[in-house]
Amino acid sequence: MKFFIDTADLAAIAEIKALGMCDGVTTNPSLMAQAGRRDTDALLREICDLVQGPVSGEVVATDAEGMIQEGVRLAKLSEHIVVKIPTTYAGLRAIAALSGRGIPVNATLVFSASQALLVAKAGAAYCSPFVGRLDDVSHDGIALVEQIVTIYDNYDLETEVIVASVRHPNHVVESALLGAHIATIPPKVIKQLVQHPLTDKGLASFLADWDRLQGK
Repeated sequence: MKFFIDTADLAAIAEIKALGMCDGVTTNPSLMAQAGRRDTDALLREICDLVQGPVSGEVVATDAEGMIQEGVRLAKLSEHIVVKIPTTYAGLRAIAALSGRGIPVNATLVFSASQALLVAKAGAAYCSPFVGRLDDVSHDGIALVEQIVTIYDNYDLETEVIVASVRHPNHVVESALLGAHIATIPPKVIKQLVQHPLTDKGLASFLADWDRLQGK
């Protein structure tokens, strides 16, 4: 499974990249706003230069023509840019148009298997089901991931599944067990993945025994 980092914070990306855990980055308007940078194009370029892998930048237009124009502009920022398009009826047209031009698209805000099938047929390079947001409204986000992976496997569809809206380590582990290609993970959840109380307890015990051996 590939790990994308879900943030626009350059320092956080650099920290996770140093662990060897950053295969790409996903951003959205909310994350860009949190970064506090008004020149979002410049920020996307800096992220691309740092990551040297797929970096999703999201359009803010809602009509097909506007999304296409914005997507073409974003793609010119870097060879690493992936254009994020919302999964709407207009979005499908934009996905097909941009994909037809060789511009990779990440279909975002996917909440159903039918949406996932449509974006794959439209040519999206990536499909992003939002598992955490589904869990928030008492739906099973991981069950949706299973449906999408099964459908894509059934028909050898090339679209990769990016598990998004990851809230905790179990989302990552369960998605990996199902064969999802990618999880896009907030930096804090990356850190939670490595934590285990028995690791901390074992380390404390080893160090205490070492101190006793040294007569401390």
